[in-house]
Amino acid sequence: MPKAYLILANGTVFEGDSFGYEGEAVGELVFSTGMTGYIETLTDPSFFGQIVIQTFPLIGNYGVIPADFESSGFQIKGYIVRQWCQEPSNFRSEGDLDTFLRQNKIPGLCNIDTRALTRIVRESGEMNAVISKKPHLTEAEMAALRGYAIERAVENMTAKAPYEIRPERERFHVALWDFGSKQSIAKELVSRDCRVTVLPATTTADEITALKPDGIMLSNGPGDPAKNTGIIAEIKKLCAHKIPTFGICLGHQLLALSQGARTMKMHYGHRGANQPALETATGRVFITSQNHGYAVVTESLPPTAEVSFMNANDNTCEGVTYKDMPAFSVQFHPEACAGPLDTRWLFDTFITMMEEAPRYAAQ
Repeated sequence: MPKAYLILANGTVFEGDSFGYEGEAVGELVFSTGMTGYIETLTDPSFFGQIVIQTFPLIGNYGVIPADFESSGFQIKGYIVRQWCQEPSNFRSEGDLDTFLRQNKIPGLCNIDTRALTRIVRESGEMNAVISKKPHLTEAEMAALRGYAIERAVENMTAKAPYEIRPERERFHVALWDFGSKQSIAKELVSRDCRVTVLPATTTADEITALKPDGIMLSNGPGDPAKNTGIIAEIKKLCAHKIPTFGICLGHQLLALSQGARTMKMHYGHRGANQPALETATGRVFITSQNHGYAVVTESLPPTAEVSFMNANDNTCEGVTYKDMPAFSVQFHPEACAGPLDTRWLFDTFITMMEEAPRYAAQ
């Protein structure tokens, strides 16, 4: 394998071996702690614009399984692993990781000390990095690297046009506002007899209410939530209609912003399948799958909002329930593929909320 280099914005250089697509990539360097679920990581739209480090040392051992993709293709900018498996073994596998990275033009680096690299990100915070064929950058190239920013994230990851997913037996109609949604969210709704209308991020509140949905799902997605000012304004309009609403990850943040709260960029975020979320009402801790670099500032929430979950590690806001409207949201992923399914019951809570609310069509 040819040599390649990971150059960090702080000047640190790691030498490794190139695999996957032999090219260069610039992105925000983040790490994920999942022991499994690399297929879901590679295809999660929330990783748009980022170079991902896998902290687990062996990646690719069960191959690539398209049925488990969370979107139509690979969404990351680059992939860093300690070791990748050249001969995967799984009855569902349809190929190896190296081949799929090449086909999707994703540069990869292996044989890097990912433990040392992760410690740098953990201590210094998320920073930009480039996968390069050369070990040094010019001053101009370093300046460009430091100035890199993820732009038009939601615009790039949202659906291009509305479409429907129908269950065998329809009980509810849910409008899934797609900001870069994982496919597992729609699957959870369909499995609960919901007809799901997936809507682009550019959809307006008036267009959504015209559909007369029983519920609104605000999806996950990439980027800085506060940059989505137009979407935030439309969510605020939509909330006035009191339609049962459930927000996940970015959807959780956008809903809070629409109610006057603030968000903050975290030091290195939560990414992995082992994040503890404490339910404030019961004191019970759920192990959750998460992927976010921003958080809702608890102190900025309006009096009409109650924190329903907190991260047990750093006390950041992980969930909000609103008292003035039928709406709630969580920062983690209750659909959790791959990851713990401890909080899948939140979809049932959403179903109950739609059952108990007056049908929007009759209002």
